Amino acid sequence: MSKREFNNHLNDLTTKEWLKFQKSWFVHNPPPRKDDVLRHPAKYPETMAQEFIEFFTKQDGVVLDPMVGTGSTIVGAMRASRHCYGIELNPGYAEVARDVILRERENLGDSADHLTTEVIHGDAAEIGEIVAKYEIPPIDYVITSPPYWDMLHAKGAETQNKRRQDEGLDVVYSEDPNDLGNIADYGKFLERLTRIYIGLKPFLKPKAYLTIIVKNVKKGGKIYPLAWDLGKRLDEVYTLKDEKIWCQDNIRLFPYGMGNAWVSNTFHHYCLQFRNE
Repeated sequence: MSKREFNNHLNDLTTKEWLKFQKSWFVHNPPPRKDDVLRHPAKYPETMAQEFIEFFTKQDGVVLDPMVGTGSTIVGAMRASRHCYGIELNPGYAEVARDVILRERENLGDSADHLTTEVIHGDAAEIGEIVAKYEIPPIDYVITSPPYWDMLHAKGAETQNKRRQDEGLDVVYSEDPNDLGNIADYGKFLERLTRIYIGLKPFLKPKAYLTIIVKNVKKGGKIYPLAWDLGKRLDEVYTLKDEKIWCQDNIRLFPYGMGNAWVSNTFHHYCLQFRNE
């Protein structure tokens, strides 16, 4: 009996590569950050973005990151030979991202010549105007990581903030009132973030996936279930298909609450997978 042909409508992976990605958790320790992107206080790794992009799109697909920061998603997309658009509210980070992408083009050489990459300084809440102005084509895939509420302003961040300030690095994303990381009220933050992701829907292709990389947040002695709240709210508009747990095992342990109360060292993120159905 002949082996059934593998008809892959989602990506360009082999059956072995497909199966490996289906594992519900993974360990990914980001490579060291280069000097220019150290300025950003919460960058996620382009190496990981590339793995997700290669699973959820085919070659020459169109990827969008509505909160692109210093360009990790676009670099990952270029390495996977996908077109990519990124929106960034902070003009300084947008400029860093453009420099990073220019260097990546030089590294990739001729293989990247046909790729469209665009870093757009703007507010993702105005996605309709941005799509029209920059003539962004229908989107095959969205991958992004939002601010984890206002945790960069949190009391527990003082030690890290002092170190970053001493090194001339940013301790918050910006002073812009439109920056979600500056919203102190959790309900308002969640509402505005949800609206941004819902606003992407008209521009996604049918059955396109959206991956949101996010943590639940500890603040004031309790957990705010940001990942779970996003999953519940966005499932009313998209279909929440699954999750992958991203673990890091190279982070220093701290004795939070030792001898007093249970406070974990949180080394995992939720990679929530939604589909536009």
